[in-house]
Amino acid sequence: QVQLVESGGGLVQAGGSLRLSCAASGRTFSSYVMGWFRQAPEKDREFVAAISWSRGSTNYADSVKGRFTISWDNAKNTVYLQMNSLRPEDTAVYYCAARSIVIGIPTLEDEYDYWGQGTQVTVSS
Repeated sequence: QVQLVESGGGLVQAGGSLRLSCAASGRTFSSYVMGWFRQAPEKDREFVAAISWSRGSTNYADSVKGRFTISWDNAKNTVYLQMNSLRPEDTAVYYCAARSIVIGIPTLEDEYDYWGQGTQVTVSS
């Protein structure tokens, strides 16, 4: 059973930084893609970033390019999302997601098999 547990959310002022973590367990993730999505109040869940576990290839939403960085620690089975220059519009619940054996890096919610419970990020102006 795959488990994804997010941590690192919180309240931060605009311009500040946070680092989210997603601890993955239950499988060998060498062939997985790990992604981050977010959902703001009354909005659909949207893609933020993803990384291919085996190749280290990454993909980012245009809204976070240059501000967010996704990375992974193979030894710890943990994926990180470093968020810099945060804006109030980044306020959302952030979810970690996993997808097995795929070509490329999916960006659609339906393409992911496993999800964490989410962690709240609030950016004050």
